[in-house]
Amino acid sequence: MNTEQAYNEWSKQYDTNENKTRDLEAIVLRNTLSQISFINCLEVGCGTGKNTAWLMEKAQTVLAIDLSEAMLAKAKEKITANNVTFLQVDINKPWNFTDQQYDLVSFSLVLEHIENLDFIFSEVAKVVPTSGHVFVGELHPFKQYNGSKARFETEEGVQVVPCFNHHVSDFVQAARKHSFQLADLNEYFDKDDRTSLPRILAILFRKV
Repeated sequence: MNTEQAYNEWSKQYDTNENKTRDLEAIVLRNTLSQISFINCLEVGCGTGKNTAWLMEKAQTVLAIDLSEAMLAKAKEKITANNVTFLQVDINKPWNFTDQQYDLVSFSLVLEHIENLDFIFSEVAKVVPTSGHVFVGELHPFKQYNGSKARFETEEGVQVVPCFNHHVSDFVQAARKHSFQLADLNEYFDKDDRTSLPRILAILFRKV
């Protein structure tokens, strides 16, 4: 099954099954963005709204997008705030869904499913003004090297979502090519055990 089909199926249990990556990434996003001011936010990969509820308290407006219609349906059930708009979008296609500028674009557990980072950052650069920020929260490449992928269990067995391995330098170089400067980079570990493989990579870029 492709990425859209997988997340449509996963939506049935996404909020209830054990998912260390989902839970830690939510903490990471809040830690990274708590000291940054932003007015208009584009949330890429809003899923069922785990981060939308926090972002809408910080921003005046949030455009929350996702590939999965079923995940968006779950988010809409939970979040009815007037300053949030949900939209189904495939970010692999030209970003014709908005002509607005956003001083924050966030990617939460999205880019592992995207093969062409250069295209994504070229599109992001069109909607982020100078001094705007881009947040990337991803399953750490070290976990991927060890065989970890986005997956969930169904009655038919384990379903693995299509993923692509991106090295840390891949994110940084793709962003730099499109006028984004590295502002912060951190790694987060299960139970803060720094002797284990890091689970989440968090990168913050600033448009220059």
